[in-house]
Amino acid sequence: MEHVTGATLLVATRKGLFTWQREGTAWRLMSNTPDFPGEPVSMVLHDARDGTDYAALNLGHFGVKLWGRTRDANEWTELTPPAFAPQTQQSESSASDVQAPSVELIWSLEAAGPDAPGVLWAGTIPGGLFRSGDHGQHWELVQSLWDRPERAEWMGGGYDHAGIHSICIDPHNSRQVMVAVSTGGVWRTRDDGHTWALAASGMEADYMPPERRLDPNAQDVHRLVQCHDAPNALWAQHHNGIFRTLDYGASWRRIQAAPSSFGFAVAVDPHDPDVAWFVPAQRDACRIPVDARLVVTRTRDGGESFTALSHGLPETPSYDLIYRHGLDIDATGRTLAMGSTTGALWISNNAGEQWECVSAHLPPIYAVRFI
Repeated sequence: MEHVTGATLLVATRKGLFTWQREGTAWRLMSNTPDFPGEPVSMVLHDARDGTDYAALNLGHFGVKLWGRTRDANEWTELTPPAFAPQTQQSESSASDVQAPSVELIWSLEAAGPDAPGVLWAGTIPGGLFRSGDHGQHWELVQSLWDRPERAEWMGGGYDHAGIHSICIDPHNSRQVMVAVSTGGVWRTRDDGHTWALAASGMEADYMPPERRLDPNAQDVHRLVQCHDAPNALWAQHHNGIFRTLDYGASWRRIQAAPSSFGFAVAVDPHDPDVAWFVPAQRDACRIPVDARLVVTRTRDGGESFTALSHGLPETPSYDLIYRHGLDIDATGRTLAMGSTTGALWISNNAGEQWECVSAHLPPIYAVRFI
């Protein structure tokens, strides 16, 4: 592997938040005791604007929690997590309020750009989008999206309720935000969330009746990522394949890849919109690697061709599945991290050409994110 500089990787798992530090070409676990030991960390975010880390926890019966840690602090501070207001819904038969939904999972956390200091976005199950203007101290439901009549048709993919798992903020204009819903398509705002429009034209839902196959609101997007240097270019790993847009969601093109176009994770080179990585699984009803062989596929020509990358990945039969947030790329576009449901963590310092297993015995990994 080539010589690389230092970096930090945050790994959110079912039993805590682990931190790896790169020193030269070697990766070192910072502590044998993770942050939040034994607790499920559903999402983690490092805000590069001020160095604050955020961790979302899913404690089941005890609800969701949100914690923050500033750059100079050693300890985490509990924050108020996103929550639905009591009057989010009203009964159709009377004027009395009905019970508001509860946030079951914080599925995505993202920071806006330098042009929107303090602004954070969170996506939840059920499908709520929340915005904070004060570094996560307070959250407000984005009512304009919640009140869209199309939301009545959203449905759960792998969960009982629909959820927002991907939030893509234009790195050059924080008023432009795109979110993906499983299952409810892709939605776009150009005015900081005041108005929304569906942006999934061209996607295809093979699981729907023929008359609704192309319905933008019926698309089950597994993961959505945006190229930093070319923000009009986005890649989507969809339930029925891989899709790409070059016009900020106005139109999408379906792409076929071998050994499979099914999967959950996708990463795009931050500098080159034609370069992207995927982790294929066999199919919906059999969510294991094709032929029990774990590979990462990469395209360098916008999806015209794909290369299977497996050097350093298991040679024996492997049944690892990579969740939608289990693959990440750093700002250089050279270093990738990948974590599996069976607790294995791999890192590549050369764009996926060679992988190193830095741990094979972690709890199931929910998300990996570079600092």
